[in-house]
Amino acid sequence: MSGKFRLTMAQLNPVVGDLAGNRAKALAAHRAGRAAGADFVALPEMFLAGYQPQDLVLKPAFTAHAMAEVRALAADCADGPPLGIGLPWAESGRLYNVYAILSGGRVAAIARKHHLPNYNVFDEPRLYASGPISGPFAIGPLRMGTPICEDAWYDDVTEAMAESGAELLMVSNGSPYRRNKYDVRMNHMVSRVVETGLPLVYLNFVGGQDDQVFDGGSFVLNPGGRLAVQLPVFEEVIAQVDFEQGASGWRALPGRLDLLPDDTELDYQAMVLSLRDYMGKSGFGKALLGLSGGVDSALVATIAADALGPENLRCVMLPSEFTSAESLEDAAAVAGALGCRLDSLPIEAGRAAIGATLAPLFEGRAPDVTEENIQSRLRGLMLMALSNKFGEMLLTTGNKSEVAVGYATIYGDMAGGYNPVKDLYKTRVFESCRWRNANHRPWMKGPAGEVIPPRVIDKPPTAELRANQKDEDSLPPYPVLDAILERLIEGDASVADIVAEGFDRETVKKVERLIYLSEYKRFQSAPGTRLTRHAFWLDRRYPIVNRWRDPN
Repeated sequence: MSGKFRLTMAQLNPVVGDLAGNRAKALAAHRAGRAAGADFVALPEMFLAGYQPQDLVLKPAFTAHAMAEVRALAADCADGPPLGIGLPWAESGRLYNVYAILSGGRVAAIARKHHLPNYNVFDEPRLYASGPISGPFAIGPLRMGTPICEDAWYDDVTEAMAESGAELLMVSNGSPYRRNKYDVRMNHMVSRVVETGLPLVYLNFVGGQDDQVFDGGSFVLNPGGRLAVQLPVFEEVIAQVDFEQGASGWRALPGRLDLLPDDTELDYQAMVLSLRDYMGKSGFGKALLGLSGGVDSALVATIAADALGPENLRCVMLPSEFTSAESLEDAAAVAGALGCRLDSLPIEAGRAAIGATLAPLFEGRAPDVTEENIQSRLRGLMLMALSNKFGEMLLTTGNKSEVAVGYATIYGDMAGGYNPVKDLYKTRVFESCRWRNANHRPWMKGPAGEVIPPRVIDKPPTAELRANQKDEDSLPPYPVLDAILERLIEGDASVADIVAEGFDRETVKKVERLIYLSEYKRFQSAPGTRLTRHAFWLDRRYPIVNRWRDPN
């Protein structure tokens, strides 16, 4: 036997809830596939609704609207190849996550997701019913199995499809980025290929949605696990993949093989794309942030310049009597290197007025952290005023180390709409700064070259809320702190386990205490780019009121 089959892979960026816009993107992909002579055009999981739609799908009007849009899309695609697209689907009082095959002007077939993930950011059993395992669909000259995302992480769905005659597995995905996620996906998909002996298409979409960012990185595997096609990460692309049938079945012909960046670049690109999409999909074109002269705000400013363009970024220096001349110089150097606007708003007059107002009630009490936090909250007030007046989204700049231990002021420097470095530990902030200074990519809208002066990266971190203040006055050195945090948060390690590795028990217990005490702050913090398996929000859900501490 011999045959040919062309598949169009549409690795595109949907918007949650924009049913008409997502339908238009799907139609454009179909037209591109038709022009290229495709036999089938594939879009990812839940593409029509956007992913994750969360409780939107529980509104009957939303799901009904999505189903009406897919039927209209089927009519629009009547002239040309069949099209596959994901959406929510209601029938017989149950709601399903489905992959619809559109052909001949109608919804010709439906595959229902069988395995519903319930971990990390996923809570699908709360929303959807588990569907039966679907058999393959006849698409042109072959029979195609369509596992939906999680269905391909287990062997039962793909094996059942292979046993019922599937000749190609087309896996539609809504798989969000986290560090090292690509390797996990690839290992699972290679296992499915080895088990079934079938070629496999892994199609993922791209783009930011709230804290999650989807990295694309779609690929095609031939039997034996050989990579035939690798699409780029964090980039929209419509690609054609050709298959040929031989004596041993269908095989993908070699196609484009894009190189994958290392983890530091992947994290950085994730932060840029998630910020760009969060802003754009929310209707904001401009951003502002407080630029302190420190490394965190310098990195966020650089990410924002790369995401939005320097012309769409306003940086604001808000000096007090504790702000060093070095910080003023460094903030100006960062803004100058990026080419963005820098305003200066001293807070001394406002601080004096607030101090005078509070003085009668504070009389007889020594200054403490209260007066420090007034400075931070005054800065937050002024930045939010600018945000309101000029329609610019305020970005917050606290890294994961600070967010973890509460080294941030609620209603102060935590004020704002988004935090791209929220899931980036302090030691990785330094690493990201050095990487960005040494590298520039076409997807960056900011300038090339050294945009963060080395002094900003190398100097001891300080909040500058009192004279001669340093972060290490109240926290362990960041390499030590981050090592403990990664074990407590990412690894769920016990205190005893960490002490056994050589860490000081008193220090570990202090860090543990700070993590639990700061839960209320994180509950009220801005969303930010998810980079790890235990990002603060949907990944890691702890009670705000909690008296438990590790007794070991």
